[in-house]
Amino acid sequence: MSTLTRSAASANGTARAPSSSRKEWLPEALLWFVTTLLIGAHQGTVLTLAFPVLAILTGLWLYFKSPARYIGFMWWLWFLSPEVRRLADWSKGSFTPTSLIQVAPLAVTMISGLSLLRYYKLLAQRRGLPVLLVLLGLIYAFLVGVMSSGPLAATYDLANWLYPILIGFHIMAHTRQYPKYRDTIVNTFIWGMLVMGGYGLVQFFIMPQWDALWMLGSQMNSQGDPVPMGVRVFSTMNSSGPFAFAMMGAMVFVMAATHRVRWIAAALGFFAFALSLVRSTWGGWVIALLIQLVKSNNKVRVRIVASAVLLAGLCVPLLAVGPVAERMQARLTTIVNLNDDQSYAARNEFYATFAKTAFTDVSGEGMGATGTSTKLSNDGGQLGQYGNFDSGVMNIPFVLGWPGTLLYMSGIIWLVTRAVLASFKLRNDKFVSACMSLSLATFAMLVFTNSLVGTGGLLLFMSVFSILSAVHYEKINRARMSNHTLSFHGGTD
Repeated sequence: MSTLTRSAASANGTARAPSSSRKEWLPEALLWFVTTLLIGAHQGTVLTLAFPVLAILTGLWLYFKSPARYIGFMWWLWFLSPEVRRLADWSKGSFTPTSLIQVAPLAVTMISGLSLLRYYKLLAQRRGLPVLLVLLGLIYAFLVGVMSSGPLAATYDLANWLYPILIGFHIMAHTRQYPKYRDTIVNTFIWGMLVMGGYGLVQFFIMPQWDALWMLGSQMNSQGDPVPMGVRVFSTMNSSGPFAFAMMGAMVFVMAATHRVRWIAAALGFFAFALSLVRSTWGGWVIALLIQLVKSNNKVRVRIVASAVLLAGLCVPLLAVGPVAERMQARLTTIVNLNDDQSYAARNEFYATFAKTAFTDVSGEGMGATGTSTKLSNDGGQLGQYGNFDSGVMNIPFVLGWPGTLLYMSGIIWLVTRAVLASFKLRNDKFVSACMSLSLATFAMLVFTNSLVGTGGLLLFMSVFSILSAVHYEKINRARMSNHTLSFHGGTD
């Protein structure tokens, strides 16, 4: 009788699956359809107001109806919202210094904070204790920041430090849905790489008018010149740095994907990744590949080497001709000849002059002291003294102080260590292997930038908590199978 019941339930579940799936993707499709419609109708002002509202409503819908798909939607917003903002400005015919569209990805990501409120009891469990340490460190820095930089700047900065760990906690809270999260993450990054890699090449060789308008208006001189073959590719994202991080993650996930388009996506992504000219992420990608080679079995190693050779065969000839070759050669030369590298010299000088300040400020400057948030504490709306902070190693103690750094980094190191040890229990899981290599590579990049916040932080915490969820999911399944076996034998005795 139980077999018949399970069969009927399975049949009903199969019948309901298309309807359920349709409900999940319909709000997303509606958002992008309305966005495309408003862009085509040159209704930039309406789009600027409507997009964040629709995005937040869609995010809330997905959070409750499909927590795994919510993660994919969140990533698509980070991928595409900057381009939507540029198209909205172009539709209006003028650059907008501050656009409400910029709020959409951050607001939707912060929805994951509901998981912290709903599943706060996890913080008292062993797997939640590292998160508690991280949160305590951030709360300390926030309180200091409110007093030193003001509540607005401190709150904005807190959100940037907080949302990566909230996404990680959200994944941990839904461990039983791990397969859905795994598939959603891989799907999002493969298709995201296809879209952003392809558009990145269009941007480099053609330079669309809306991207040129944004570069001129925002005075993003670090991104090159707004002319064909004169730009450091940032594709649909805010700048070349976050874009390179996203491409690095996507290329690592290629080894865990089974999509037919993955090699086309990888070729486009690799080409655009190279043209972003972000050396730190180049190094991070190499580290991730080396870790995958060391951890994988011989069969997977052959696949990784073959994939690297295939990508090199497709892309290196294209990167070795014309103006592309000149830009690549100039950037690669700075890696070999560090004496001629102005960026390296500036970073060395920064380390030498600022190290004492960063490591002797016991209480810390608090949230709002560095980065974009300094605009909110300045009357003129300009970046503050430490608006451009090019070192994660210095940024963490400078902002968090000794108490905050001790709590925050203890939690981070605990999480990363647990993830690395847990990954050895699932040696044959390609997704776990990709997550481990990506998390370690991102953590290693702290020398160059604060990779624990922003796109880097999302990659790190998503990867770490995906590994921990995979192991916990396997543990739950083993316990379920064991109980099923015991009940089966108990019924036949």
